[in-house]
Amino acid sequence: MTKQDLQNRFDELSKILLDEMNPQGFCTGELSSSALGVAVAVAALHFHDAKAHQSEIQKGLIWLQANVNSDGSFGDTPQSPGNVSTSLLAYAASNLYASSNESTTHLQTKIAAYLASQNIDVHSGQVAKVILNHYQRDYTFSVPILTMCGLCGVPGGEAFRYIPQLPFELALLPRKFYRLLNLSVVSYAIPALIAVGIVVFKRKPSSAVGRLIRKQSIKPALALLHRLMPGSGGFLEAIPLTAFVALSLIEAGYGDLQVVENGIQFLKRTQRADGSWPIDVNLSTWVTTLSVKALRGKTDEVLTPEMQTRLADHLKGLQNRKVHPFNGSAAGGWGWTSHSGSVPDGDDTPGAILALLRLRPKEEVKEAVLAGCGWLLKLQNSDGGFPTFSKGWGKLPFDQSCADLTGHNLLAFSVCLDAYGGELSPKAVRAYREASLRMLNYLRRHQRQDGSWLPLWFGNQHVADHTNPVYGTAKVLTYLNDVLLHGWFNSSFREQLNDLTEAGERFLINVQNADGSWGGGKAIPGTIEETALAASALMHKKHDKARQAAFQWLDQTYRWHGMKASPIGLYFASLWYDEKLYPLTSYLEALSRALELTSSLGMIDKCSPSVV
Repeated sequence: MTKQDLQNRFDELSKILLDEMNPQGFCTGELSSSALGVAVAVAALHFHDAKAHQSEIQKGLIWLQANVNSDGSFGDTPQSPGNVSTSLLAYAASNLYASSNESTTHLQTKIAAYLASQNIDVHSGQVAKVILNHYQRDYTFSVPILTMCGLCGVPGGEAFRYIPQLPFELALLPRKFYRLLNLSVVSYAIPALIAVGIVVFKRKPSSAVGRLIRKQSIKPALALLHRLMPGSGGFLEAIPLTAFVALSLIEAGYGDLQVVENGIQFLKRTQRADGSWPIDVNLSTWVTTLSVKALRGKTDEVLTPEMQTRLADHLKGLQNRKVHPFNGSAAGGWGWTSHSGSVPDGDDTPGAILALLRLRPKEEVKEAVLAGCGWLLKLQNSDGGFPTFSKGWGKLPFDQSCADLTGHNLLAFSVCLDAYGGELSPKAVRAYREASLRMLNYLRRHQRQDGSWLPLWFGNQHVADHTNPVYGTAKVLTYLNDVLLHGWFNSSFREQLNDLTEAGERFLINVQNADGSWGGGKAIPGTIEETALAASALMHKKHDKARQAAFQWLDQTYRWHGMKASPIGLYFASLWYDEKLYPLTSYLEALSRALELTSSLGMIDKCSPSVV
């Protein structure tokens, strides 16, 4: 594609991006509908008051009937292949109405046939064995799934005999001890630990000593749950988590609690017109910062000064200003959405920092940016990497440090050192530099032998182990290439960065598909997201051939299929989703970077007669 072709497509897509901004001036995006979310929400509404919520329940069941796969399964998105967990929850929800509704009976029969093809007998305790084996020692998702099945009569009256007891009483200990405990759920699932743990306790026999301790823990645990609930009523703004909490409390005998009422109203408000629910209300902060960063040096061409000011004010207004009630996080971080259930995290915070510095002069955003960096310094793990929510947990995968967040933070710290290094105290500069060196060492240790890095919250459904080395490598490479544009580090640091990026680039070149696209790994069908991200990571003249092939594929795919989103996101212990704005922001960033490259090469051509 010529420079003009790239510019024309950039102009076209930037107009689409502007159309995606809401009247308040920021992006909200749109998450895919979730069969799992529908199933759990339907069950929660049923147990709360089936008659009062009849309309919402019926719309949900009709959506399930219309979106079941041909083999009787359900995947996490309408584009996803079926999986046992989501299919089992849909079976459980349909079990509540199969005896009274012919179409629901037909749906349940189809699901049962799929589960049988996976060697799962829905009438035996084998159900628990399969689910527990799949999730292993991480009970974040497995125990809530089995609890809902048991409450819905699957496999029968003995269901709770097979469900592990969640130690909800441990949630009453001071937060500083959480990371030292062998908790069986991830840091952001404490509400599920409490509510599901209580209903399992109520339904499952246990020792006399255990029952005494847990019985005395119920009241304070419920009080803690009340303190954790945001004003919106949705824990983490997540439909499945909120629904699991509500249905568990209702069936444990606590349906009159305000936590339940608020949660039920949250579920009713978030149901879509077609009867479905997404897994989360939205990722508005995340997709807004992705949008701003995608424009890069063309921000002024696309966004008026008034729009930039409004966006910056919006982001500054979302910064956490006090200790967060959900996880005790200090002030200074950003979460993924503008809704009250959002929790500060280690990916949205560097995203907001970089977006603010792109939108406004550094003096105007200094206070917010440095507060964000201060928060990140406290989040960094002892291994040098960055987790998502909580420092030092690390016992379960979604609490561990990861490469893509670490690369994102290394870039944020580099930009801040260049912007404010001369204004900071020597102690602060030293802290930033030491943190950055530890990040570099983490990335060096976690680069795989083939040159790739793995991300945490993103995967690919078609890769055998559901990882996504293309996404992880492309994101880390892009961050590192931008870090190389700054000058705060010494030659040794630069040499190490160059070594890492060269290995990562070799990996991406080696796994590019013959048609010019990238999927999640070698020989995996390409997507707009992965192809555009990989192209962004290869913005060197030596990669012209690979990049040109990628842009040709993107051009053709966009013209034939439009801006089709693919399920690459992971959420709540490996729950897949796609996001409407991911392909758009990824494609725009690739175009922005390609236009920068062509302009810089043009300058070289004019200044160097020897270059042909």
